[in-house]
Amino acid sequence: MDYFFNFDKLSYVKGGRPDGCILCRIRDRDPEAVDLSVYRDELFVITVNLYPYNPGHLMLFPRRHLEDLRQYSAEEQHRLDQLVRAALTILDKTHRPCAYNIGYNMGPAAGASIEHLHLHIIPRYPNETGIADLLAGKRVLVESPLQTAERLQKAFRPLED
Repeated sequence: MDYFFNFDKLSYVKGGRPDGCILCRIRDRDPEAVDLSVYRDELFVITVNLYPYNPGHLMLFPRRHLEDLRQYSAEEQHRLDQLVRAALTILDKTHRPCAYNIGYNMGPAAGASIEHLHLHIIPRYPNETGIADLLAGKRVLVESPLQTAERLQKAFRPLED
């Protein structure tokens, strides 16, 4: 099986990342953390994934450093449900995917490279496999995460009102 090879992600996975929790650093607006957040409120932050699977790949995470979804308060769970629905509506308008993968990687054995609990929303598109996927085993992104963040920051502004 071929895998997507991202040189930046490899150094991150091997320890070339800042000390401490990266999502807590994003939450705290640490200048050393790449912040692609598109929405913040008193309970959650929504950010574009720096290493996206597809354009529009979002991560929603609680401001509190949690490691298990069973730790959510009732208020957090309710707010998360509202934000997931809002994010899907916004992505429908901005990126027009035909489907979504939504889920958690909870714990290292499940693929979680960040302990801070976060929910992935990954837009899916028809005909995602391209020639680079087939011949080189690489994944081609048609939009950089920085461009995605800029587009979505504007789209999420109405939620702040």
